[in-house]
Amino acid sequence: MKRKQFEPLEIDTFETSVFPFPKHSHTYYEMIYIFKGCGNHHINQIVIPYKAGDLYLISPDDEHYFDVKKSTRFCFIKFNDSYFESNKHLSPDNLTTASPTDIMRNPLLKEEKLIFDEPCKTILRKTVENIIEYNSFCKVSDSPIIFFQVLSLFGLIREASAKFLKVNLDHAALRKDDLISYIHQNIYHPEKIRIGIISDHFNISNTYFGAYFKRNFDVSYRKYVTDYKLKLIERRIESGQMTMKQIAYEFGFTDESHLTNYFKKQTSISPTDYKFQLV
Repeated sequence: MKRKQFEPLEIDTFETSVFPFPKHSHTYYEMIYIFKGCGNHHINQIVIPYKAGDLYLISPDDEHYFDVKKSTRFCFIKFNDSYFESNKHLSPDNLTTASPTDIMRNPLLKEEKLIFDEPCKTILRKTVENIIEYNSFCKVSDSPIIFFQVLSLFGLIREASAKFLKVNLDHAALRKDDLISYIHQNIYHPEKIRIGIISDHFNISNTYFGAYFKRNFDVSYRKYVTDYKLKLIERRIESGQMTMKQIAYEFGFTDESHLTNYFKKQTSISPTDYKFQLV
């Protein structure tokens, strides 16, 4: 089931002991703030316990629902692509690198709960309360006041992500080809493609880099690097232009024996046997 919305921005708040919607997705974006209660949030096959003060980000790519354990008061801040587009004139130039919709789609923010400490925890609650209060009197989608309130929520998300998830959201919204290009350029330098180094380079938490890569490329990072390196080594062998010692040096192996052991472990045959098979 895909729920639809036509207004650029809508606010919905209610309390319930049974979440009224089954697993579903949206055509819009949704921030969900928990005022009270507890239970489990199911999103994209991940289950995260929720409690008062939590904030969740849902994009059109996601499927989710709540399993309520204790009566819960929810606030849903729902907006579509046109909301930020139509308010561009209110945003300072180059305010951010990652747009609000980039942040809403960021998979790292679905896998772990956002943590807010003081004073951000109180500011978050009061900001949501301000939006609800304004909504009870006026149309929120046309309000510059509410637009800046919503922007402040993204400021809180950025700060919490940097502090507790060690993620710079303005750099995490990289294109896939940026990451692949980095790997291909540095495949000859093993130290530069270690997870600790590459994750720091792209400002992605070491803890979540593996899951991030697998989610975006449908293959583990280790397997991708291994397969690509083997393909290049095989091309060198097939060309007949380089000795095993030269190939070992080019790819950062300590010596020819190290290369031979690596190649045999991955392919079950030695580089020499592989070369003979080509004849």
